[in-house]
Amino acid sequence: MATFKVVIGDPEAKDPKEVYVRVVESSELKLTEAMKEGRELLRARANPKLIETIKTPYRIATIRIWKDKAKKEKLSLTVKLEPDPNVPEGVVYVPAGSLSEKLGSSEALAEMFRAKNFQVVVDGSKAAAFIGKKIGETLDASIVGIPGKKLLITGGSDSSGFPMLQSVPGSAKRLLLLSSPPGYHPRNEGERRRKMVRGNTISEEIVQINTKLID
Repeated sequence: MATFKVVIGDPEAKDPKEVYVRVVESSELKLTEAMKEGRELLRARANPKLIETIKTPYRIATIRIWKDKAKKEKLSLTVKLEPDPNVPEGVVYVPAGSLSEKLGSSEALAEMFRAKNFQVVVDGSKAAAFIGKKIGETLDASIVGIPGKKLLITGGSDSSGFPMLQSVPGSAKRLLLLSSPPGYHPRNEGERRRKMVRGNTISEEIVQINTKLID
């Protein structure tokens, strides 16, 4: 059975507002296996006023914790925010273990903003819904937990990193002479190379599917 990593882009999050927060582990929030495997986003709790400040209608946010800013070492978490008026405005509660396993601490100062991109792993019937779909086609975004929107398929790649190409029909691999992305990024104008690509149709050989949210 196929398993896909679905990367979702939010085109409305062009210049997200950053807020500084204190991220704290809470024993009331459980770090499930689905969250660890990426099949569900981390559940987090925040004050409704904080959620309103970062203007995230899907309540999906990125939490960025700098380990060493000079070395650009950071921990980024994508969370689905649950509004809770009992949470202090400058605090975000995350599942127990989600910080300490990676930072060695149960709390940290962080930047939080509306997520520009995030990913969800789908398998079973959810993955089956993608099989046979082509670049440019859409699915109901409720399949990744966002009802009322659609997912536009914009591309993908297989386990070897070979990208899907919209102009190539089917799902098989092809060796093509390319002069532009996707598949080839020329260093000099007019340069061309033979590169392996995948067709425009999703099959079980694809591992990553790139999408964006649309109405």
